[in-house]
Amino acid sequence: MYGFEILKDYKDALRLDKLHGNTKWQDATKVEMDQLAKYKVFIDLGRGTPIPKGYQKIRVHLVYACKHDDRHKARLIADGHLTDVPLDSVYSGVVSIQGLKMMIFLAELNGLELWATDIGNAYLKAYTKEKVASIAGPEFGPLQGHTLIVSRALYGLRLSGKMWHQRFSACLEEEGFFPCKAEPDIWMRPTTDGSSYEYVGVYVDDLAMAMKDPQAFVDKLIKVYKFKLKGTGPLEFHLGCDFYRDKHGVLCMHPKKYIDRMVDSYQRMFGQRPKTNVWSPLEKGDHPECDTSELLDSEGVTQYQSLVGQFQWAVSLGRLDVTTAVMTLSSFRSAPRVGHLNRAKRVCGYLVKFKEACIRFRTGLPDYSDVPEPVFD
Repeated sequence: MYGFEILKDYKDALRLDKLHGNTKWQDATKVEMDQLAKYKVFIDLGRGTPIPKGYQKIRVHLVYACKHDDRHKARLIADGHLTDVPLDSVYSGVVSIQGLKMMIFLAELNGLELWATDIGNAYLKAYTKEKVASIAGPEFGPLQGHTLIVSRALYGLRLSGKMWHQRFSACLEEEGFFPCKAEPDIWMRPTTDGSSYEYVGVYVDDLAMAMKDPQAFVDKLIKVYKFKLKGTGPLEFHLGCDFYRDKHGVLCMHPKKYIDRMVDSYQRMFGQRPKTNVWSPLEKGDHPECDTSELLDSEGVTQYQSLVGQFQWAVSLGRLDVTTAVMTLSSFRSAPRVGHLNRAKRVCGYLVKFKEACIRFRTGLPDYSDVPEPVFD
């Protein structure tokens, strides 16, 4: 991720920090464990205490990542697959990229401010209904060996996503919002002057807000609901996509940072940057279904599937110009050939060559006043 080696567990964190002569991963681990303690995620039953009757024993583990701004991040995850499958639905929805685009267009049309924010440790603001417990490992420091009952919606538990969704939905309802019928994870309410609606697009803990006064709403989230917010401000980067205004003041959306990261991934896989001497995703008249080159080995298949997966998200973020090529190449994921991989490399090169391509949110009607009226016989 983002050019950093990602470790497997806490022991690996100690190894990498020693190798690099710093404590970045250990510091990230401490931040995460301190947050868990602050939110009282676990109830400590003491060392050597047996798992209480009616509770299921699970494991927990740390997952590490490096964010787009080079922040080192640690997250404690419960091995929820060890628990019984609940009888009730565990579904928790998110706003679609298409829904987000519609919300942004309406914000531009109605003169609303667009802001974004990230709710820190969102799941931990909700309680869990699952009866699970675990034995603390070395990452817990002095609590190692203690029996811990999980009381909050820890990441990885089957119901955690649903519990957080219900918790935040209740907050939005208290503020007068109601879910859009067409896009349930876009919440809306009338503006105070009744001229339009305000919107909140919810993608788990990432929020996009279109409001007359987003600062007032943010203040309520912090002061009334005690949420810890990060990256709050005008919409610039959201769900892997960059936002900016061009010289005409038109809001633009493009996955520039995402494509930069795609190049880094490409270099790690193939040892070089993608070639950009192309002017189209695929050659004119190309027929990938007629390719008779050799089948890829297991490593090649993994590389091919990785590239196609990256392309699919690029399309979701606005690179509609490669949609046909990506859909075509996706059909060969189970048994790709050398020729298909070469085509995928070409698509990557095309995306890089035209990485400034974007979607513009123009809200004005086209002016056809200078177009002559048609003359009919």
